Amino acid sequence: MNGLQKIKLLDEIGAELQSRMTFSDIDTYFRGHGVPTQDNYPHNSKRSYSKDMLAKVDEELVFKIAGELGIVDAPNGSEIVREVGFWKAGHFRLFLSHLASFKVKASHLQAALRKYAITSFVAHEDIEPTKEWQNEIEAGLKTMDALAAILMPGFQESKWCDQEVGVAVGRGVLIIPIRKGLDPYGFIGKYQGIQANSKTVGDVAEEIFTTLVKSPKTKNKILISLSGALSNATTVEDAVEKVAIFQSLESVPADILENLKQQVADNSRLSESREFLDSLNSMLVKFDVKKIVIGASEQEKEWDDLPF
Repeated sequence: MNGLQKIKLLDEIGAELQSRMTFSDIDTYFRGHGVPTQDNYPHNSKRSYSKDMLAKVDEELVFKIAGELGIVDAPNGSEIVREVGFWKAGHFRLFLSHLASFKVKASHLQAALRKYAITSFVAHEDIEPTKEWQNEIEAGLKTMDALAAILMPGFQESKWCDQEVGVAVGRGVLIIPIRKGLDPYGFIGKYQGIQANSKTVGDVAEEIFTTLVKSPKTKNKILISLSGALSNATTVEDAVEKVAIFQSLESVPADILENLKQQVADNSRLSESREFLDSLNSMLVKFDVKKIVIGASEQEKEWDDLPF
């Protein structure tokens, strides 16, 4: 691994840890692996902190951590480590199992899912021509957080699609059947799935997100991913859109929202936007979480609401 490759990998690990953990959790995780930690770190950025600490350890440990986080794939019994480059760091990883004839619409669904901080793998679109097709599919299946199977006539007869579902069953990850002319069968027959006929791509994407939020297997991961995408948003519009997604939910764990407040404070583009802070605080109030306060003037404004 050359210098540029290491920098890229450290950045991806930092982004993943930022979206998943608090500073305290990162320290606990690092200590378990023998990674040095630092009190009173000068910057309030978990991403930068993770990169700085990991830069002090050897490549073998970096690859081990990257493998645990699903950023790279290390086949059992092999020293070969391959980067899984089709997942976006910090996002929820959804494998889309589909027939080759449906690849265009599958890629449209892939794009629609991004607003929910879901990075999805569409085999026929994401695999580079120079890479071994089967190896890349296996890497995706090993590192996915959940699988969505687009069920349509011919799916059951496709040995590839059926085997992809089989891997998901074997790993015990959530399977979301998307009914497009074919009902769930076999091991996934117990799932009612999402009825996709007569619905838009956006409708299906929203139902996938809702399913992930409702499932105990995926709720925490998808909400942490959405929180990380919100706090790292490059535009106020994107951040406000994701606040609205949170606002639409029935409940959000308080620890995720408290962590979100810490992350937002590190993004000056958001912390300096009155529009964003108003939308965020409205959402926090809904879930009985204390409003975020940025700067002294904001603190004084908060005092207006206190009993005298």
